[in-house]
Amino acid sequence: MKIGIVGGGQLGRMLALAGHPLGMRFVFLDPAPDACASALGEHLRADYADRDHLRLLGEAADVLTFEFENAPAESIAFLSQFAPVYPPAGALHTARDRWLEKSLFTELQVPTPAHATIDSQEELEAAVTRLGLPAVLKTRQLGYDGKGQKVLRTAAEVTGTFAELGSVPCLLEAFVPFQGEVSLLAVRGRDGECRFYPLVDNTHREGILRLSVVSEAHPLQSLAEQYASRVLERLDYVGVLAFEFFEVDGGLMANEIAPRVHNSGHWTIEGAECSQFENHLRAVAGLPLGSTALVGVTAMINFIGDLPDLAALAAIPGCHPHFYDKAPKPGRKVGHATVRATDRATLQQLIAQVEALTG
Repeated sequence: MKIGIVGGGQLGRMLALAGHPLGMRFVFLDPAPDACASALGEHLRADYADRDHLRLLGEAADVLTFEFENAPAESIAFLSQFAPVYPPAGALHTARDRWLEKSLFTELQVPTPAHATIDSQEELEAAVTRLGLPAVLKTRQLGYDGKGQKVLRTAAEVTGTFAELGSVPCLLEAFVPFQGEVSLLAVRGRDGECRFYPLVDNTHREGILRLSVVSEAHPLQSLAEQYASRVLERLDYVGVLAFEFFEVDGGLMANEIAPRVHNSGHWTIEGAECSQFENHLRAVAGLPLGSTALVGVTAMINFIGDLPDLAALAAIPGCHPHFYDKAPKPGRKVGHATVRATDRATLQQLIAQVEALTG
């Protein structure tokens, strides 16, 4: 089976690494000449809206998917005339627009921060009056790892902010005094079967995920699965979906969804019976889903900007490095390590050892 993937970054790379043992072959559409997934399949170098190359991708593949939500939903819809595309274009259309995403949460009675859509500086100022400060202004589309957003704490910071974010449609969210940030990785097959990985506690710095620690028995696991199930069913979703939540007063408040395999699920490669990457491929290919059961006590540490010494990482027991073959650059995710142990105390020691190498 040949899988066509829109995007050729590290997520596409890890999808291909999971698919090769299953006898799958891959073709990627990505404009970057150095797309890091290209070593694992055919690389069509073109813009994501290039209809001629989209046609080539669609005609070359038995089934199609995408590795990030910055791909235009119109391109995904166009591909559907050539081969099945999962997740569907409608899911991408909703997930890549923060207003549509928040509206979906509200419709499905999934708690989410108070919010307002913003199309001008005047609307921003009026919304700040209603929602109060602090608040977070985000572009409705695009933006990730802290890009395309600004935290507003004072009235002075509100001035000129709409123009600062590009004078594009935005969403203002009331700031949530959360106790923690968690994510749930869910997978839904073509037949509607759903499976869920354990909740993950996430630590961000400068808007970028740095550390994910897997919970063995999180008290909010069942609630997270209920919320995710509503979204999966409404979107007629197929594949892996990441759901990010704030922990607030003993409950969960939805932050956002990502319609793809996700950074906070990289630990599943060594820490689960079947990784998020293999399960995504199983789902889109119409295969039975794999087990999401834990294997050991696990965490994932991101490498941002540049890589630590490989020999030093390899010397740490229970450490599994993953380098993405990407050029070093400030703020860029260039690799990660999974650490796995038999108990929580040992896991914390391993995390500290890896973090000491990252500067």
